[in-house]
Amino acid sequence: MDNNDREIFSSRLINAPLEHVYAAFVNPEQLKIWWGPEGFTNTIHEFDLKPGGKWLLTMHGPDKGNFENSSVFEMVKPLELVRWKRMSQPFFDMEVGFKSIDETHSEISFRMIFDSPDLCNKMKPFVVPKNEENFDRLVRLIEWN
Repeated sequence: MDNNDREIFSSRLINAPLEHVYAAFVNPEQLKIWWGPEGFTNTIHEFDLKPGGKWLLTMHGPDKGNFENSSVFEMVKPLELVRWKRMSQPFFDMEVGFKSIDETHSEISFRMIFDSPDLCNKMKPFVVPKNEENFDRLVRLIEWN
């Protein structure tokens, strides 16, 4: 089935080995530092990285607002792919891909799959630049460590 009209795909080449990029995602202490758009902070309440495990977090906006996020992991392929279903609005399936380019470079990708083309098109103008901010934060964390 072709999901192109229902998905948003973003990726970034990172100047770091695959293991470092993957560790920044699977370690909640690192993840809470870089997850989300610029200015957001996170409180991770639960991060049970296994199929059927829950990821519960509160994203705190820079100006105002707390945004509760609830997801259930569906697939975990270490150093390759993590997929989850978002259980809070807006609903979508999320895949984070990890790929080694060479010993010192890797790629991370986000694939967001929405239920309808309408919802995807509604979210795209906001999501695409925010995904880039998310990647910027990841790069800063990796460069800092």
